[in-house]
Amino acid sequence: MTTAKEKSEASFTAALSVAARKMRNVFDARVKTHGLTLARARALQYLAREENVSQRDLADHLEIEHPSVVRLLDGLEKQGLIVREAMDGDRRAKRIELTAASRDLIKELDGITKAMRHQLLEGIDPTALETALRVLQHVAQQADRLIGESDR
Repeated sequence: MTTAKEKSEASFTAALSVAARKMRNVFDARVKTHGLTLARARALQYLAREENVSQRDLADHLEIEHPSVVRLLDGLEKQGLIVREAMDGDRRAKRIELTAASRDLIKELDGITKAMRHQLLEGIDPTALETALRVLQHVAQQADRLIGESDR
């Protein structure tokens, strides 16, 4: 017999998964008009915020494998949005640099992100939003803890 708590937990985790997927789909649809995919847009936004990013750093941030990040960067390089250079001290490691062409695009991406965030959260009470944020942060911390346990 399923308890009320178990039903709530199942409903919450299912709703969280659906909401995350739908948000990715909305963002992906909006950035496609700029010739990008969700992954490429996320990569560009991360590169705009951080300095001296290596391919490994980007792979870790995007939570993808190294071969996948190489393919992603190949595409961005073909679009003229990034260049890769050998890092000082390790010619095998590649640092990723944004091009001038990517800077304007990143401003547009930031506008898309801000507008989408506003549209998705419109009508939610600020107190409820703060509570939801604490819940999601707790879920993320628990997931990190469980990942750490599985690595042992």
